[in-house]
Amino acid sequence: MATQSAPTAPALPVSLDDVVAARMRIMDSIVATPTLVSRTLSDLTGATVYLKFENLQFTAAYKERGALNTLLQLPANTSGVIAASAGNHAQGLSYHANRLGIPSTIVMPKNTPIVKVTQTQGHGATVILEGETFDAAYAHARKLEAEQGLTFVHPFDDPRIIAGQGTVALEMLEAVPDLDTLVVPIGGGGLISGMATVAKAQAHPIEVIGVQAELYPSMYNQINGTEMPCAGDTLAEGIAVKVPGGITREIVAALTDDIVLVGERRLEEAVSLLLQIEKTVVEGAGAAGLAALLSEPERFRGKKVGIVLCGGNIDTRLLANVLLRDLARSGRLARLRVRLQDRPGALFHVARIFHEQGVNIIEVYHQRIFTTLPAKGLITDIECETRDRAHLERLMTALRRAQYEVSQTELA
Repeated sequence: MATQSAPTAPALPVSLDDVVAARMRIMDSIVATPTLVSRTLSDLTGATVYLKFENLQFTAAYKERGALNTLLQLPANTSGVIAASAGNHAQGLSYHANRLGIPSTIVMPKNTPIVKVTQTQGHGATVILEGETFDAAYAHARKLEAEQGLTFVHPFDDPRIIAGQGTVALEMLEAVPDLDTLVVPIGGGGLISGMATVAKAQAHPIEVIGVQAELYPSMYNQINGTEMPCAGDTLAEGIAVKVPGGITREIVAALTDDIVLVGERRLEEAVSLLLQIEKTVVEGAGAAGLAALLSEPERFRGKKVGIVLCGGNIDTRLLANVLLRDLARSGRLARLRVRLQDRPGALFHVARIFHEQGVNIIEVYHQRIFTTLPAKGLITDIECETRDRAHLERLMTALRRAQYEVSQTELA
């Protein structure tokens, strides 16, 4: 009796051969960024941590790979390309389009930070500001595509984009062939789709874990059948995508092992650690992989883990805020509220205690009017710099022993 063979699973939209072909196309014009072990982060997390420095691309993000792979496959008579993007896709596409002599148009929401508009224009693109949201900018880009005969280049839901992004994994596995796990940020899903395609084609098993911000669990919702909201201001705006791609969803569902959600505090901590330890600047999305290890250390302990630092385009003021908040959480920077009596020498006696404890005073704020204290009462907020949390605690103990009421302003 003849046996009936099991049905063959349908082929996915992108194969390992597609990624290898993409690499051959783009390799002369893309930085083969290093994959380096971080001894300090390995000690901190309990995993052996390898970092892929995609923030060292010319436009400081991996998006160049997929954009260039797509541009090189367009017909010779292409009149121009268009995209909707307020981030790294805009810069990657416009840079390589300009280099290849292809006119590019980028539609951005009107509230896009001026630095991103200027950087994209600097790569030769025509920038059009339209609408208050990405959806409005996207709709306008598709309208211009039809009206002007332009070619729309999607930021993630295109097999050519996905194949280009997958070249990140080819380079990582050439540098470290025995990686156990890849931890990859997910926005629309282009990067993880390409990398999972490569990882799951290897001779040894490689776990592929996606990472999303808790505020934007869009792919997590689609894979797990949940309906968590996607909204809010996240540090990882590069992966703040409300609706992931259809092609990418198919690949993620088939090839990834799990998706981890990370909170804003872990994202901030990861950005700060990468700057302090590795001396490298990453944006929130670029730090998402490390944030996952910090959130769930037991899950990755003892494994060889590859993390993609997928981008480094972070606003300098935002970066400064992240670093200062991290100093505050560690106790090295603090704001103390001290209740005084409004009399001569009151502030001098408090300052003397700071001096005795070896604490540097940065700023002093007096509050006499807008307070619930009696008319002779005084609140003083003192920003100070200490060596660590223990040093701060010694200062607060000394103030209380001197009969001062003191409290610390805590961060969320």
